[in-house]
Amino acid sequence: MDTTVGSVEPLTDSSADGKLASGSTATARRAAYLKDLTVQAKAAANESGLGLKPLRERALGLVGDRTFPHGKDEEWRFTDLSDLLALPLEQAKPTKASLSVVENTVPLASEYCLATVNGYYDAELSAIEKKLEGVVIAPLSVLLGSPDYSQKVGAAIASKLAQIQGDSEVFTALNTVGFADVMVVWVSADTVVDAPICIARGSQDGAIAHLRTLVMGDRHAEFTLVESFWGDDEQPRCNNSVTEIWLEEGAQVDHIRLQDEGAQTFHIAKTAVSQAANSRYQCTAIDLGGQLSRHHLDVYQSGPQTDTHLYGLSALSGRQLADTHSLLTLTYPHGSATQIQKNVADDRAHAVFNGRIYVAQNAQLTNASQLNRNLLLSSKARIDTKPELDIVADNVKCAHGATVSQLQADEVFYLQSRGISAAQAQRLLLYGFAMEIVEKISVAPLKAMLGDRISAWSR
Repeated sequence: MDTTVGSVEPLTDSSADGKLASGSTATARRAAYLKDLTVQAKAAANESGLGLKPLRERALGLVGDRTFPHGKDEEWRFTDLSDLLALPLEQAKPTKASLSVVENTVPLASEYCLATVNGYYDAELSAIEKKLEGVVIAPLSVLLGSPDYSQKVGAAIASKLAQIQGDSEVFTALNTVGFADVMVVWVSADTVVDAPICIARGSQDGAIAHLRTLVMGDRHAEFTLVESFWGDDEQPRCNNSVTEIWLEEGAQVDHIRLQDEGAQTFHIAKTAVSQAANSRYQCTAIDLGGQLSRHHLDVYQSGPQTDTHLYGLSALSGRQLADTHSLLTLTYPHGSATQIQKNVADDRAHAVFNGRIYVAQNAQLTNASQLNRNLLLSSKARIDTKPELDIVADNVKCAHGATVSQLQADEVFYLQSRGISAAQAQRLLLYGFAMEIVEKISVAPLKAMLGDRISAWSR
């Protein structure tokens, strides 16, 4: 197979039904596909001044030791990537943003916004209205040549980039091999940023893009981070995103994540968070778009009295698939954690939730809860849920649960008895179910926009 930068050969066999071959042949083809993606990523990686060669080489070795996920992998048994394997994807290249991407890339008028198209920084779509003392918001490629790139900044980036646990997972390692740039957000100690900081990711063309974000909050820093992912429906593509978030002692971050990509997009993402003592991290993740989306959220509580809140909503229709995997690791005393994941599946859509909370021996007096609620709007929709508690400590308060249901007839009847039609009653119940998560969003324009989307979706 050609190993130059170009398109990856689709992995279909010559059988009449066009399905992927089974057994050793399918394994060999998965390996060939992953190898081609790796070769392309390595060849296209920007090394001019970034100083990332050691990281790239280590990640290259990790990818070489891994296999492309398949149904026999426990972590991927509900999420079939066969359709991705059949795509002739090219490595993403710099390109001028289309009108649809320009119109949709930035979902709110933020004073601080870094925008990319296909993983490459787009200065015209970005907006940094003013510089804040003690705050760095810039792509690494631009930062390297600016006065803001001090020895302290460089040392901080070098010590944090690709250093959080979980970087050996195959798509994360592939991202490290091939990302074109890094969107860097660094808020120094005792600094409070009033306006949200937005990382807007636009995508177009039939390509695979490796998107990378590095976020650092020093001691007692406070800020809101909004990540948004947008794209048109015109061509199949894959976005492989990795976001690393480091919170020092007492830092507080409200992380809002919106995935609303094109109907032919494969969105594979990792968010890895390290929390020091007394820090607070909240993530509200909304998945509305994409043909297939998978968000793997890893949170490591690395100090006592850490506080974590994870909220998620997937609203799916057609043949969409959304997979939420999470790992919450508590290793110190007096930690607290709350996770609520809601999924709505209509038509033939498929929602997956696999959430694991691990409480180590030293994490005494921990308080952790996890709830996955699922709403099926069609008899052909599918839900797979697997909440997990792994507790080694003996003095903790932990609970988890999962529900899968349809709209309840008695609730619809109650609303009808108040003069509301059956159809309107169903819409109101669906809206209320979804808006419990949307209400967690602290950015008012974004909350209002999503409220309108949910309202229109429930009609």
